[in-house]
Amino acid sequence: MSCNRAGTLLHGYFDSELDVLGAAEFERHLERCLDCINALEALQSLRSSLNIAQLYEKAPGPFRKKVFARLSPARPVGIFPARTPWRWLAVAAAFVLVAYASWRVIPVHRDGNYETVLAAEIVDAHLRSLQPGHLTDVVSTDQHTVKPWFDGKLDFSPPVQDFTDQGFPLRGGRIDVVHGRSVAALVYVRRKHFVNVFSWPTEEKDAAPRSGSQQGYQWIDWRKGGMEFCAVTDAAPSALEQLQVLFTE
Repeated sequence: MSCNRAGTLLHGYFDSELDVLGAAEFERHLERCLDCINALEALQSLRSSLNIAQLYEKAPGPFRKKVFARLSPARPVGIFPARTPWRWLAVAAAFVLVAYASWRVIPVHRDGNYETVLAAEIVDAHLRSLQPGHLTDVVSTDQHTVKPWFDGKLDFSPPVQDFTDQGFPLRGGRIDVVHGRSVAALVYVRRKHFVNVFSWPTEEKDAAPRSGSQQGYQWIDWRKGGMEFCAVTDAAPSALEQLQVLFTE
C-alpha cells in the first residue's frame, strides 16, 4: 500500500480514536485516496466476518486436560520441548487465517446471524455519525444538491428524497461503510432525532421490511428496486415505519 496514512491514522479512525479535527481531516483524505478506502473496507469486512464466525468455543474436557498437561511446568524437562506451546499457537493462528480466507469467499447468508451483524453495523455507524463533525459530508436540505454530491464517490447513484412536508426534513448526506463496502448515508431529522438511512445496490429480490432494536436504537431494513436500505434512529419505531413507507411509495 503506497499511502503513508494507511497505518496508525487509518486504524485510529476505524476504532474512533481520533479527535474531531483528526477524524475530519482523515475523512477529507478518504475522498481522494483509493488505497485508504480499500483498506478501511477490508478492516470492516474482517470485523463483520469475526462477528459472524463467533470463534469462541469451549474445548472438550479431555482435550483441555491434554493441552494443560503439555503446558504444565511440572513435567520433566526433555519430555515436551520448550517450544511446544508456540507450536500450539502457530496451529491456532493458521486455523484463524484459513477460516478467514474461507469467509472472504463464502457469501453471507440472510439468516439470524446476518440480521444481527447488520443491525450491529448500522447502529455502530449511526453512533459514529453522532460524534461532532461526523454527521454529514454535504449539508443541504435540497435533494438536488445532495444527490449530485455522491457522483464519482460511489459506484452507484443512491436515491435521494426530501420529506420535509411529511415531517422528515433532509439534513444532508455522507459516505459510510457497511458490510465492508462504501454506502450512501442520508441524514433526516424527526422532531430533533437524527435518522440515518443507508443504501447500496443488491442483486437480491425485493423484500418486506424487517425491524428490531439494539442498544436502545430502532432499525429497519428492506430491499426495493435493486437497492437495499437500512434506517436507524433513537426515535419511536413508528417513525421508521413511516419513513420506510415514504421511500417505497
